[in-house]
Amino acid sequence: MLTYYAIYRMDEKGDPAGLFIMDVGFGQAILWDHRAQAWSYDPDLVVRFLDDYRNIDRYRTVDRATAEGVALAVTGGVSLPDEQAIRGMFAAAGGASPHLTSGDQ
Repeated sequence: MLTYYAIYRMDEKGDPAGLFIMDVGFGQAILWDHRAQAWSYDPDLVVRFLDDYRNIDRYRTVDRATAEGVALAVTGGVSLPDEQAIRGMFAAAGGASPHLTSGDQ
């Protein structure tokens, strides 16, 4: 089951600044990489962020519909990949850091 996290810059919630998608049971995760302008597989970064007590007020769990809106906002218009594409990134990762661009969906 996928869990979606809206990420905020500060503990005072304004507009989300990022989005994590994680399969908690398997420890796999992607996020929007602002530098690469692509969805990126990086479960280590996601887990470090979520497990850091200093970030407890900087994220909230959201449903898929909300995550789709957050994705459009934080990516500048790139859609949230569907679940099949996300799981494909997880399967293809194999220790690398693949990116999923809008053309790959």
